[in-house]
Amino acid sequence: MAVTWRWGVALLWLAPAGMAFQSPGSDGVGVAARVKREPRSIPGEAPRAELRVDASLVEVPVHVTTFQGQAVTNLKPENFRVLEDGVEQKITYFTRDDAPLSVGLLFDASGSMQNKIGKSAEASAAFVKTSNPQDEFFLIEFSDKPKLAVPFSMNPEAIYKRIARMRPFGRTALLDAIHMALLQMKNAKNLRKAIVIVSDGGDNRSRYTAGEVKEGMLESDVQLYAMGIFDWPALRSVKRLPVEERNGPRLLDELAEETGGRHYPVEELDDLPSISERISRDLRNEYVIGYSPSNAARDGKYRRIQLEVAGGEKLKADYRHGYYAPAQ
Repeated sequence: MAVTWRWGVALLWLAPAGMAFQSPGSDGVGVAARVKREPRSIPGEAPRAELRVDASLVEVPVHVTTFQGQAVTNLKPENFRVLEDGVEQKITYFTRDDAPLSVGLLFDASGSMQNKIGKSAEASAAFVKTSNPQDEFFLIEFSDKPKLAVPFSMNPEAIYKRIARMRPFGRTALLDAIHMALLQMKNAKNLRKAIVIVSDGGDNRSRYTAGEVKEGMLESDVQLYAMGIFDWPALRSVKRLPVEERNGPRLLDELAEETGGRHYPVEELDDLPSISERISRDLRNEYVIGYSPSNAARDGKYRRIQLEVAGGEKLKADYRHGYYAPAQ
């Protein structure tokens, strides 16, 4: 039976997480193994034969924009080039996908969010209003520690109502919240997964380290998106903030880039709802590129992916930069 790995999308509303890390890929398969689906090929090609029993298909969701940030939705397979560990791969599957999503919303409920809850709740409403009927959501709120406020549900209204009732207090356990979200994603029903974070500060409470969480993200099949509602004037005057808060934007940048997601810094609270809608569009305007790796070794090693895109102008591609091969 063909084994298919697929990277999903992780929508993280800026959250912190901590504790001794239990990686989501603890079974040795870095990108989760999927049940066999009907083989799909590039439109216009003759139907291809079933993959061999020991074959694999790596599927890479890709979001392409101009450097002005506008989504590019008219590309074809020949506009893409994929390399794995420096070796070019043959693209055997290509589509634009609007499949159902499994989304984890990570919402900062620390004391510093007191005056930002209103606009943040509006942003969450704007996001869930664009959902498909088959989408499912869970909500983690975090302050001194993360809490699963709403388990997986296909009722987005439950998410919005819970956020609207939040009473901010305490500090910020961002990394612990991300760790909890990765564990929850093991129960996701959909192939595409996303974590979205909304937060106004860096981590100052978690037990998990940034390195542990980054390793967990690399082994997971989710993409991370974040809205950072930071105190930008204070960040630009670095002596006014502790180091964990100064490092908050950089941490989100690194996590989002590595998973193929994106961090959207929020300069004005009034921009939150429009940024939220933009993240939703990003998730629903993705290409999915598939290839069978030329390196068939089942060695459990990390494989680095490089994707090049050309379309008549300079384009920017957000995609996951690698995966762990299955182990014997």
